Amino acid sequence: MEEFSAKKIFKDIRNFLAGRFLGGTRDEFLLEELIKLIFCKYYLLDMDTESKSDVNLSSIYRKTFKTVIDKYEDIYEDKTVEIELDPISIKYIDSQLNTLNLNNLERDIIGDAYEVFIGEMIKGQSGQFFTPQNAAMALIKMIQPKVNDNILDLTCGAGGFLISTLKYWFQNKIHYTQTNLYGVDKDSYLARLAKIHLACMRQNTNNIKCCDSLIWDNNILNYDINKFDIILTNPPFGTNIKTGSKETLQKYQLAYKYKMNSNGDNQKSDTINLSVPPQVVFVEQCINLTKENGYIGIVVPESLISNKKYSYVVDYIFNKCYIEAVIGMPDELFKTSGKGGTHTKTCLLILKLKNHNISENEYDIFMAEAKWCGHDSRGRDISKDDIPQIVENYLYFKNKGYIKDSTLGFIIKNNKINNKVLAPRAYMHDIGNENPDLSATHNLVTVGTLIKEGILSVATGNEVGKLSYGTGNIPFVRTSDISNWEIKSDPKHLINEEIYQNFAAKQDVKEGDILMVKDGSYLIGSCAMITKEDTKIVYQSHLYKIRVTKNNKYNFDNYYLLAALSSQYVKKQISSKTYSNDIINSLGDRLKDIVIPIKKDSQKIKNISEMVKQSIEHNRLAKELSKKSKESIIV
Repeated sequence: MEEFSAKKIFKDIRNFLAGRFLGGTRDEFLLEELIKLIFCKYYLLDMDTESKSDVNLSSIYRKTFKTVIDKYEDIYEDKTVEIELDPISIKYIDSQLNTLNLNNLERDIIGDAYEVFIGEMIKGQSGQFFTPQNAAMALIKMIQPKVNDNILDLTCGAGGFLISTLKYWFQNKIHYTQTNLYGVDKDSYLARLAKIHLACMRQNTNNIKCCDSLIWDNNILNYDINKFDIILTNPPFGTNIKTGSKETLQKYQLAYKYKMNSNGDNQKSDTINLSVPPQVVFVEQCINLTKENGYIGIVVPESLISNKKYSYVVDYIFNKCYIEAVIGMPDELFKTSGKGGTHTKTCLLILKLKNHNISENEYDIFMAEAKWCGHDSRGRDISKDDIPQIVENYLYFKNKGYIKDSTLGFIIKNNKINNKVLAPRAYMHDIGNENPDLSATHNLVTVGTLIKEGILSVATGNEVGKLSYGTGNIPFVRTSDISNWEIKSDPKHLINEEIYQNFAAKQDVKEGDILMVKDGSYLIGSCAMITKEDTKIVYQSHLYKIRVTKNNKYNFDNYYLLAALSSQYVKKQISSKTYSNDIINSLGDRLKDIVIPIKKDSQKIKNISEMVKQSIEHNRLAKELSKKSKESIIV
């Protein structure tokens, strides 16, 4: 049987039903009816439904549904519930389902239906982004669950991780019947979808509960604490999602505010952080529920394991767990369509809960960074997918103790983790691509040291608001306006004199200042020098303004610094210190850690400065000539 795209089929069904019942129903109702038919279809796979009439097929589906709800009493408590669709709609949906191989575990049929019918906005507001099958399967293949393991997803949604576990056993010819699969979700609709999902696979549904995993009501979740051998989960993430009440949060160490002392240690306060993002507390709850030597496979935003404000979370993980693997995912992983999904950069974490009777030793952490994930930024399937190769490399490492020659995987010792940063791309520049030793010919000084010595001053810009755009002729310089050491001659957004005056004194832009991109996607580290024609501007908050003090002890000037910031030596450092800040990448305060190579030979510094100065002047004159030629057209 040819395998069509399940999502395309469900879009066709949705369009058919929406057109047939125009204005009379909501997508939630239509999805509910579709799920009823899918549930029944699993019990009708051996029947030739194509030859049945509309009315006859409708009767078969209704009788089958009655049998199903009697068998699974915990799914449909209301025994009077019926299939609401008319015979013509049932016949159409059945014919569409016949084009799908429902026994093919390569697809998450019910998950795909939910993605199509339930609006992306509704899901996004709750942080509900279903884990793509290849990412879920990657965690499962690396952890290798056994059939007798107690496996929990404490934010199970429609049951994707649990179904993927069954799929893993099926693919590896591991015999299973009734398994110890557990799921919790506070969304009753999703919890019921998870039950249906498992029921379709002939699995027990009593272990799927509708409950708040953070509250963990023992009257509902009557499981022993530390019961679970494996937790597989993708918790909701987002700074705007309410995590829980004060009463709920006070049970969690990570729900309190932390402050870093002068030694770089995080100290817990007595104040609860009522706005703590949900992913923070879910990490602790996963650890709470896992047995000693048990495994956690979890999807987290990269910012959680790279951003300085979450360094206390990394400390907590190190204290409680061995970090087995950290896999960076592409920004596109959770993009389901052109507008749907999120560009939040995520990582897959595999943690092994410590047995604290065993003394701490040095150990290896497997890391990798995937560039491709099998679909593009619009959710369209593509052939490029790095995830399977990363999984293969991890399993080879676990079996052999070393990594094959591959760019998709490397090993770092736990005691080599810097600044409490776990993001793999923070360490990729060190793997077979080390910077040369310049200590004999250069002074290697960090930006932070240069700032402390008063040689550099660094400031960030401001936002003027979209309503200010197009109000005048003064450039509002954004990251996209920085290119080839200059500010583009035709910046996209212009502001008026009044807005400029509001920021002019504060921004204090002078000729010779350097603008450097600090936030964004691909432009971070790009630099431009302010010329005398560029001083009347306002620059945005995603840019640094860097100024060099003249006659400093290292004898370098702004021109030399511009070349140094643009050198491969510095660019590699910038790349390694650029992490996700939820939906955008950011260099942030880590600029201070960048090492600037300053030549010890003053004459060589002057020679480099002169080359840069000539280049800047050449570009300035070219821009001026271009401007005059345009103005001459109407003179």
